[in-house]
This record gives sequence, structure tokens and C-alpha cells, in this order.
Amino acid sequence: LSTGVCCCCAALRPRYKRLVDNIFPEDPKDGLVKADMEKLTFYAVSAPEKLDRIGAYLAERLTRDVVRHRYGYVLIAMEALDQLLMACHSQSIKPFVESFLHMVAKLLESGEPKLQVLGTNSFVKFANIEEDTPSYHRRYDFFVSRFSAMCHSCDHDPETQTEIRIAGIRGIQGVVRKTVNDELRATIWEPQHMDKIVPSLLFNMQKIEDIDSRIGPPSSPTGGEKEENPALLAENCFRELLGRATYGNMNNAVRPVFAHLDHHRLWDPNEFAVSCFKIIMYSIQAQYSHHVIQEILGHLDVRKRDSPRVRAGIIQVLLEAVAIAAKGSIGPTVLEVFNTLLKHLRISVDFELGDRRSSAGSATFSTSSKESDERIVQNAIIQTIGFFGSNLPDYQRSEIMMFVMGKVPVLGTSQSLDTTHLGELGTRRIQIMLLRSLLMVTSGYKATTITNALPPPFLDPLLSPSLMEDSELRQLVLEVLHNLIDRHDNRAKLRGIRIIPDVSDLKIKRDKISRQDVSFMKKHGQQLYRHIYLGCKEEDNVQKNFELLFTSLALITIELANEEVVIDLVRLAIALQDIAIINEDNLPMFNRCGVMALVAAYLNFLSQMIAVPVFCQHVSKVIETRSLEASYFLPETIFKDKCNLPKSLEKDEKNLFFLTNKIAESLGGSGYSVERLSVPYVPQVTDEDRLSRRKSIVDTVSIQVDILPGNSTEDKVDNTEEITFEALKKAIDNNGLEEQEKEKRRLVIEKFQKAPFEEIAAQCETKANLLHDRLAQILELTIRPPPSPSGTMTITAGHAHYQSVPVYEMKFPDLCVY
Repeated sequence: LSTGVCCCCAALRPRYKRLVDNIFPEDPKDGLVKADMEKLTFYAVSAPEKLDRIGAYLAERLTRDVVRHRYGYVLIAMEALDQLLMACHSQSIKPFVESFLHMVAKLLESGEPKLQVLGTNSFVKFANIEEDTPSYHRRYDFFVSRFSAMCHSCDHDPETQTEIRIAGIRGIQGVVRKTVNDELRATIWEPQHMDKIVPSLLFNMQKIEDIDSRIGPPSSPTGGEKEENPALLAENCFRELLGRATYGNMNNAVRPVFAHLDHHRLWDPNEFAVSCFKIIMYSIQAQYSHHVIQEILGHLDVRKRDSPRVRAGIIQVLLEAVAIAAKGSIGPTVLEVFNTLLKHLRISVDFELGDRRSSAGSATFSTSSKESDERIVQNAIIQTIGFFGSNLPDYQRSEIMMFVMGKVPVLGTSQSLDTTHLGELGTRRIQIMLLRSLLMVTSGYKATTITNALPPPFLDPLLSPSLMEDSELRQLVLEVLHNLIDRHDNRAKLRGIRIIPDVSDLKIKRDKISRQDVSFMKKHGQQLYRHIYLGCKEEDNVQKNFELLFTSLALITIELANEEVVIDLVRLAIALQDIAIINEDNLPMFNRCGVMALVAAYLNFLSQMIAVPVFCQHVSKVIETRSLEASYFLPETIFKDKCNLPKSLEKDEKNLFFLTNKIAESLGGSGYSVERLSVPYVPQVTDEDRLSRRKSIVDTVSIQVDILPGNSTEDKVDNTEEITFEALKKAIDNNGLEEQEKEKRRLVIEKFQKAPFEEIAAQCETKANLLHDRLAQILELTIRPPPSPSGTMTITAGHAHYQSVPVYEMKFPDLCVY
């Protein structure tokens, strides 16, 4: 009876339940009953409205089996769910998916690793299914949280731990794929989800990298190893996530990276941080690169008070990001990058000087280490500025050159980079570092014309006298000039100062001088000559300074020299020789011999470049005589470590010197206009010389006046004057007048400094009105209208009166009367 009752009850059960029950064998080891599974699949496809009930019943059985630890039946139920999911594609699948996700959640909540892996695998299969219509009510918050937790598994068994972590990573990958393909893909990019997903992926990438760094460089993995390696799987998932990011959600995906690196203190050392941002920059779309750069700059601002090594680590990450972004689109962040870096450069110098001041009188190891760490920060900033600038296109690079040069503290000019509180030492440090970064920016820059490379707003501050106070500053300025002038890569062939036996062996490349270059030298050539001339007179010059000065002269000769410039260069060389011979500046003997060697090396180069045989013979003869009698006048000798310097230089030994008259004869015979060779070169005096802290050249030189030799005898005036009592009295009176003038100037300056603005404005307005009235009177007297028969109008007492002029009294020009 009981058997019959059971059979009757079973017959009364709904058909979908009977079909579901039939797929489970008596022994779970036998696996899914395939024949009954086919019947269930056919029934589900034929009657899709029953799918939700099938799913609910399967979920009920699975929940019961999980609680009773009957894992064999759990595996069968999940296999059946997977097959139904893959076979059914219709509108009715939505309720079935809810039951499916509920069952997957039950498996993930269980503490059994095998069930967690099983649930993850089912979810990944589901994620790969493309649904016909979006599901607006479905959310994956639980799965994001659960898969992220699995990525941080700390199971005591290493194999189980790795298995769970791989499952968590694959689950996150499935969530990303599913949500991105749905219409509601924006939900996955919300900060609460990204703050879980991104650190979970980075955690696995970091852990395996730590193991690899201890063991050694990992070998290239095969396809099977990639599936078993959490680091590679996490990296692939991270790349896929970033590759799907769009303009609006890029920042949400990048910011958790900074939080993870900060929390785990991964900026020092920063190998992992660099690798992370390389992955980011290569994975995102190129047009979004500037977003990442902006985020790094913002994080650098946030961490500006951290230790130097942390800031250096962030800057090195920025360098790697910029190196990749510079190859593509970098958007509007070019000046922002440089502005932020220069600001942090100033902050670093401020920290360094602050540590130095606080440790004054007590040199400790910690303080010195802090200073060296700040140097690391500064070098990283310079390297980033230079690398970024050197990878920009030429039209942008010229703007960056102007921008960086505008930040260099130059006496007498205004800079946007505040260095007033840094003092002289801090200002010098800023100057050196900015010029070093400018040197890197200009490296490889090839301008079509020298005017584009050296515009006046850039050239004037670059050649400023305030940048000549230090040997290292002068070297950097000259190297920057070399980068900009050398357009044919000849500088490497000219490296080192020496007597070149045959210049043709160097195979120097040069083009015909363009009109723009000729015009540039007419306008700005004197600035270049002046910088070289004054640079040779500095007492702290070393061998490198003389080498760079020689290279400068040689590059000007190659790139910018026509016949007129050649004459100017010869005059400059003779003037340099006179510096060493006359020695008005009391230079050390090494400097005087170094200048003589510089002149010898350059005139040897110039004579061969212009190929004037007589000029070459004179130069060769002087060099040969020096090698026998005064080898310390040659670069090969004077710049040796141990060189015997002479006690004095004899001015009468003309066979050791290059003579102006012989050079003029040799060049004049070859068609050069040599009249100006008889006029000694004197550098131009600029307004900045009066502002410079260096000894003003106004005290030692006069303004240059070119006088042709043909007119020199006629224009000579005897300036000697007989000294008499009247002359002395006149001189005394003049001194009194000068004192009065000085007092007047002092009063005027004091008035403008202390008087109210309204009073000064009123006085200036009165003077202006007075001048205007005087000018009107002068114009009225000199420019009168011609008389007219209709009369002229005069205004008296507010009334206009016309005075007519008879025609017979009018005077006409002779050409108008016939």
C-alpha cells in the first residue's frame, strides 16, 4: 500500500520537478544522467515559461545538499544549471538567472574551497553569455565583495590559497566583462567597487613579484602557467579593466592604485609602482593618458611633505608615465607637468637648505643623508623635465624652452618661480638645476633657422651676466648654446680642445648660410661674442670651460659664419690674446696660458675652414714656434695634470703671438674686407651690467666705435690740455655742479618713493599740459594755413569773426602763375 501511495504522489508532482529529479542518480559518483538531462533541456527550450520554476527548484535542492554536505549532488546541480544556461536564450531566462546567481552566491558563501571554485567557474561561464536585453534591476555588489575577499585568501595550505586567489581573480574578470557588456556598465566603475577590485588585483601582482624578486627573474610562462599564476592572471585582468575604461571613469580606476601604494609603502623602493603605471599607460586608450599624468601630479602635491625618497619614487613613476604618454596624445598637461615639477624643485631646494641651516655647526650623518636624498629628488625632477621635453615635437619644445628659461632666476628680470627666500646659495642651486633640465630639453633639437632656436626673449636671459658668476653655470649655458647652434651634429667631432692637424679628416657637415642666419648674426652676434669674451676673463675657469668655449667658437664658424662674421671672429680671437698678454684683470698664469691655447686652437681651426693658404701658414708658423719655445701656449701642454707654467709673459716675443697685420694681409689678399681688423674688439655694454653683482665692465672697457683706418689720421684730436689756475678752478666748479645734480636726483627719487600717488599724478599732468601748450604754440607759429579769399576765422570773446583777404594781396607760388 505504501509503495502505491508513493507512486501516486510521485505521479502528481509537476513535470518539471520530475524531470529535475530524474537527472540526479542514486549514487552521485555516477554523475549527471545525460539522457534525462537532454529531456530536461528539451522541455526548458520548448516551455521557456517554466525556466524560472526549474531554476527555483534546482536552487532549493542545491541549498539542501550544501547544508547536508552532499557535495556530489551539488556538482551535478551546478552542471545542470550550466547546461540549461548555455542552451536557453530567450526573454524568460531573466528569472532563471536570478535563481542561478542565488545558487552561485550560496556556493561562494560556503567555507569549502571546492565549492567556492565551483561557483566561480559557473559565474565565469555565465559572464561569457551575451544577453539579448539588459537587466536593469540586477546588481553584482555581493559578487564584487566576495571575489575581492577571495583574492586576499590566507589559507594555511599554499595550494588551496593559490586556487582560491585564482578563482577570485577570474570572478572579478567575469564581473568586469558582464557589467561592461551590459547597458548598466557604469555601476562597476563606482568608487565603492573600484576600491575593492583594483587593490585585490594589485595585491596578487605584488605578492608574486616579491617571490620572483627573491628567487630571480621569472621565465616566460606558457599558456598553462598563465592560468595557474595569480600574478599573470591579475595583470591580464587589470589590463582588461583599464582597457575598458572611458573618459568619465578613468580617474575612479586609477585613484585606488595610489591608495594601495601608499598603504603598503611601495614608493620606496618603487619598482612595483613603476611596473603598475607602465601597465596602466600601455592599457588605457592613448587619448586618456593626460588623466593619469594629472592624477600623478595631484598625488605628488598631496605627498609633498613626505620623505625625499617617497617623492623621488613618485617622480620616477611620473617619468615613466610621461615617457609613454609623450609618444602619443598628452592633451593640455604639457605646461602643467613642467609647472608642477618646477614648484617641487623649489620645495626640494627649500627643504635641503632648511636641513643645512638647522645642522649648522653640528654635522650629523642623518642630516647629510637627508641632503643626499633631496639631491635624488632634484635629479629625478630634472630627468623628468628633460626627458619629457626632449620627446615633444619641435613646436612644443620651443615653448617649453621659453617656459623653463622664464623660471631661471636672472638678475634684473622677473621670474614666476619665487626664490627670494632661498638666498644666494639656493638661487644658484635653482639656476644650475633648471639649466641642466634645459640642457636635456634642448638635446636633439633641430631648428630650421637659428632665429627659431634662439629668439631674443630666450637668448637675452640665457646670456645674462648673472649666469656667469659660477663656473658650472657658464658651462651649462655654453652646452645649451651648443645644442641649439649645432644643427648638423658636429659637436662630437669637436669635443676636447686641441690643435687639429687636418680639419678635413673630421668630415664636418655644413650648409650654406641662410639669409635668416645672416640677419641673426647682424642683430645678435655681438651678444654671443661678448659672452665668449667675458667668459674667458673669469678666474675660476677650468679645462672644461676652455673646451666649451673652443667648441662654441667652432660651431659659430661652421653654422653661422659668412665673410663678415669671420672678420668679427678674428677680431674676437685677437682680443682674447690681448687679455692674456696685457692682463688688465690680473688673471692667474694658468688662465692666461689657457686663453692663449684657446686662441691657438681656434685660429688653427678657422684658418683651415676658410682655406686661405697665407693665413694657414702664419697660424702654423706661430704654433710651430710655440711648440719649440713656449709649449704652455698650446692646449696639449697647458691642460696636462703637471704643466710647468712660466713666471711671466714677455710682450716683446711677437713670434709667439698671432699678429693682426699679418692676418689682415693674408685675408685681404683673398678678398676679405679687412678694414675693421684694425679696430680692437670691445664688448658691448648692456643695461644689465649695471644691475649685475659682478664687477661691471663699464669700469674696464668703453663703448665700441668702429673707425675706418683711412679716416683715423684726420679725426685724431689732441686731448692734452695745459693745466692752469683757471682750468683747476673750472674743474672745482664742475664738481660742485655734479654734487647739485646728485642732490636733485636724490630728491626726485625720494619724492617718487614717499609722495602720495595723487600728488605725483597731478604734477605729471601739469607738466604734460605745459608741454602740450608749448607744442601747440610752436605748431601755430610754424604751420599756418594758406590765406583764403573766403577769409579766416578768428574767435574773440566767444564770437567768431571772418577776415577776408583780397585776391590781389595773396601771394601765389611762381609755378602757379602764368
